[in-house]
Amino acid sequence: MSSALKSSSEGSTLILMLSNPEFKNALGPEMYAAGIEALNAAENNPDIRSVVITGEGAMFCAGGNLQRLQANRRESPEVQAQSIEGLHNWIESIRTYPKPVIAAVEGAAAGAGFSLVLACDFVVAADNAVFVMSYSTVALSPDGGGSWGLARALPRALACELLMCGERISAQRLHTLGLVNRVSTAGDALNQALQLAEKLNARAPNALASIKELINDAPVSTLSQQLASERDHFVRNLHHANAGEGIDAFLQKRTPHYR
Repeated sequence: MSSALKSSSEGSTLILMLSNPEFKNALGPEMYAAGIEALNAAENNPDIRSVVITGEGAMFCAGGNLQRLQANRRESPEVQAQSIEGLHNWIESIRTYPKPVIAAVEGAAAGAGFSLVLACDFVVAADNAVFVMSYSTVALSPDGGGSWGLARALPRALACELLMCGERISAQRLHTLGLVNRVSTAGDALNQALQLAEKLNARAPNALASIKELINDAPVSTLSQQLASERDHFVRNLHHANAGEGIDAFLQKRTPHYR
């Protein structure tokens, strides 16, 4: 595991901590590769049922390292293209990962750090957290799927404001807009995210994987396609051992134990 991405576990939850304090947890190629490696390993580990991504210290992530980007301007454009591909591979791995992924945000999530948050399934943010797509401030355009996430989740005018003007937006406003699930007190975002993870960990992993896949596919599916997919997932899950356990537990008024 790269020193820039610390890995630990809390019960059935994998915690991935962005750790680059000298550059405010800025992202980079080693972190992208480590993130993909960690998710691949956790996907095949039945003891891990959810993932929390957070930043070390009082800041989630400053986005890209501007010193590294300035140096890359002296290299072939392919150097930066490969770096962005690494980021995008990590973003896609989070979006398609079959277990719930929660962002726990303290302080600022800027640029690609904001994009990373948008890739997660749930967002828990401290009440002092701020989010900013700062690309246009340094004459750049978004990466990491930031434009994709904001354009689908927000009115066009607000997406334009955030992406073109680089305006900061608070955790409270994003909560009102539906992009943040829970707002915690400062310093408590990780704890609140772990509580949410614990609730998810108690549910059947196969059902959660189906739900995530259905949600991902819905925006690009016709109604007929989505209905067919829902049918197939439902039938497959009904004949999974977890459905037998869940139905029995409900009828017997006891807590289910899924595997």
